[in-house]
Amino acid sequence: MSNVWIIAKRELSGYFTTPIAYVFIVIFLFLNGVFTFYLGSFFERGQADLITFFGFHPWLYLALIPALTMRLWAEERKAGTIELLLTLPVSMFEAVLGKFLATWIFAAIALSLTFPMWLTVNYLGQPDNGIILASYFGSLLMAGAYIAIGSCISALTKNQVIAFVITVVVCLIFLLSGFPLVLDFFSGWTPDILMRAISGLSFLTHFDDISKGIIELRDIVYFVSLIIFWLFANAVLIEVKKAD
Repeated sequence: MSNVWIIAKRELSGYFTTPIAYVFIVIFLFLNGVFTFYLGSFFERGQADLITFFGFHPWLYLALIPALTMRLWAEERKAGTIELLLTLPVSMFEAVLGKFLATWIFAAIALSLTFPMWLTVNYLGQPDNGIILASYFGSLLMAGAYIAIGSCISALTKNQVIAFVITVVVCLIFLLSGFPLVLDFFSGWTPDILMRAISGLSFLTHFDDISKGIIELRDIVYFVSLIIFWLFANAVLIEVKKAD
């Protein structure tokens, strides 16, 4: 694990030595405030909760996290530093895991900076803090899934813009797979078991359960399995590119 943490610290420091970290955090916090207080009608609802706050997270992550992950491997390949990284005494999966953890930690830092929202809702009323804590946990798990997907896609190309676009499309598919519009399309001619499988692939389905304070093993397993799958695919892609 020491190799993993060395790579993670290298990547994490890379965020803060460029404007990327500060721009991302400012935009993330600003949009959270706009969506919660204005689009989410926080005060008009008259309820002491953060339902609207967390309700926008899947869509915020869809727009913002690909901007973080698009550089993970694409930049390494374009600059030619990936060859140097691969000559270090680290395994491929250690390199992949280190980059993933760095980005996930950064996302956790950005998410933790929304803590004043939690303080605000407690000042205004008596919310169910257990549900809020569960929602933060679910949001962090979901962010990890986005990051794992984005990291894998970044290994496909040297072009960061292409990596960004493909990541958004793939993540959008995972979001909309449980959307009524998609399920209605399959209903009527698709077996129920397949319908449940399609719905079960959605980030929204599992995140909504957790954000209601219902932390079930199946939801945790879903996100963790998704992260492991995409990180494994990431390592395989890097090996293929290395062979080329």
